[in-house]
Amino acid sequence: MSHRFDKPFAAINCAAIPENLLESELFGFEKGSFTGATQSKKGKIESANGGTLFLDEIGDMPMPLQAKLLRFLQERVVDRVGSVNPVPVDVRVVCATHRDVQQLIDQETFREDLYYRISEITLDVPALREREGDALVVAQSLLQSLGKQMDRPNLAFTEDAIKAIKTHPWPGNVREMINKVKRATIMADGKRVTAADLELNCDLEGPESQLNLRQVRENAERAAIVQALQSCSFNMAQASRLLGVTRPTLYNLTDKYRIETSPESSGA
Repeated sequence: MSHRFDKPFAAINCAAIPENLLESELFGFEKGSFTGATQSKKGKIESANGGTLFLDEIGDMPMPLQAKLLRFLQERVVDRVGSVNPVPVDVRVVCATHRDVQQLIDQETFREDLYYRISEITLDVPALREREGDALVVAQSLLQSLGKQMDRPNLAFTEDAIKAIKTHPWPGNVREMINKVKRATIMADGKRVTAADLELNCDLEGPESQLNLRQVRENAERAAIVQALQSCSFNMAQASRLLGVTRPTLYNLTDKYRIETSPESSGA
């Protein structure tokens, strides 16, 4: 929604390009500045002039390049490799990293002045394991989009797959989930995706599950909601007051735990 929405967008992964090539990729180079430079070339920064530059994994940027990047951010000019004539640019810079930047600063592998320059607005995105309830939402979204891509629409997770997704620690974060769901989309028989298709352990009855605080809390929460509903003859207003939550919260919880909210559907 900014005034740059129709302007160029350039992205570069600072961890994926060798250090000796990263500078020329970012800043460009002049003809004859090094062996093989048979013609001048714009770098990613110049290519994004007027628009947006995305620096992915900036925490892995080599220290020497950090100083040059800092000058560009402060002066808004680009020094091509082999050139003595700075090129003015107008670029919005967006950065991302999975690293703990403050720890990198303490280890003196990331410039503190550069961090303050790029961190005017900071969005901290917690890992999946730190976002209770989000793992299943993300997995269902991935299953829907990947199913369409692979011409396997209307796929759904079985109950054991849902439990496995909720309890898996996801050490590889979203990338791990993408790989798991993509594999399951390909390998699943029929329309139902199981925990086995995801290659996840769904054994929630072992000793590990008894020590899983999230699972213990969810079990207790579900049992309290069921008991409250039954004692109030499934009157949602009375049950919410008994539980000390608002009615919208109770509706969200009954949806989350798939609890029936009428005596007929619950078999009462």
